[in-house]
Amino acid sequence: QVQLVESGGGVVQAGGSLRLSCAASGRSFSTYTMAWFRQAPGKEREFVAAITRSGGSTYYTDSVKGRFTISRDDAKNTVYLQMNGLKPEDTAVYYCAVKARGLIRTPSYDYWGQGTQVTVSP
Repeated sequence: QVQLVESGGGVVQAGGSLRLSCAASGRSFSTYTMAWFRQAPGKEREFVAAITRSGGSTYYTDSVKGRFTISRDDAKNTVYLQMNGLKPEDTAVYYCAVKARGLIRTPSYDYWGQGTQVTVSP
């Protein structure tokens, strides 16, 4: 049974940092694209960042470029999101997701985690 478990969320002041982790189990995802999405109250789920197999390429939404860094450790079947310079508008539930193929930025992923809350206070 495939399972994705996020951790690392919390409450932080503006300008602070958090590191999210997503540990996958049930199969190896070394050949999958791994990604982070987020959803703020009253808003649609939006793409944040993605990393392709073997870390070949990374993709970011414009609002987080230069502040967030996605990485992966295939030996641990884990994807990370280092978030620096956090802003109140980054407040959301953050979800990790994996997909075998297809468009990177659309939420049509094969597996999803349950989400972790990130709250950034002014």
